[in-house]
Amino acid sequence: MKAFQIVLFLAGITFTPAVFGQQTKSTAVAIASPTTQLSPETPPTVASAIDREITIVEKEVVEAAEAMPDDKYNFSPETLHLAGSDYKGVRTFAEQVKHIAASNYLIWSGVTGEKAPDTANEGKGPEAMKSKAEIVQFLKESFAFGHTAVATLTPTNCVETVGKNKRTKLFLATFAPAHAFDHYGQMVEYLRMNGIVPPASRPKSD
Repeated sequence: MKAFQIVLFLAGITFTPAVFGQQTKSTAVAIASPTTQLSPETPPTVASAIDREITIVEKEVVEAAEAMPDDKYNFSPETLHLAGSDYKGVRTFAEQVKHIAASNYLIWSGVTGEKAPDTANEGKGPEAMKSKAEIVQFLKESFAFGHTAVATLTPTNCVETVGKNKRTKLFLATFAPAHAFDHYGQMVEYLRMNGIVPPASRPKSD
């Protein structure tokens, strides 16, 4: 009986490598196949994680800016004279978009160490910029600057403090998307007040 068990044990040792070899070969074939090959995932980094956050808010803000008709860019809730409301002096839609773009430059310039462009204009954007096309382009360029800025972040330099308030680069990098989302919420209300469903809230087509 003991001899029989030894034979089975040895047979198992012989059989296992054979099966393993077959599995390895079939797996290799599957990996090599053009239809099943998957590229290795790149491990996330501080920079890539924040870049993804920027991409999310960028899409929603830009789409909302593009959804408002040109002739409604000077709209503000103040013009509706809603009973019991107090919208006196609030930003127009155009001013909301320019504020997001200008603030993007002001905040992310702290990450790169560059001087914010004059067009930032203390968070107001260019006074002479009035058309929808110009404002949307200004917005897109500000987000492009954000992607460039956060790409410079590393686990080491992200905790470096900058500016008079000694904010970390990590704080600045993440505060800009949070600030943009804040004003995106106001853009959404402006769109709905004009009978426009924000693109992010529209039914998804099949």
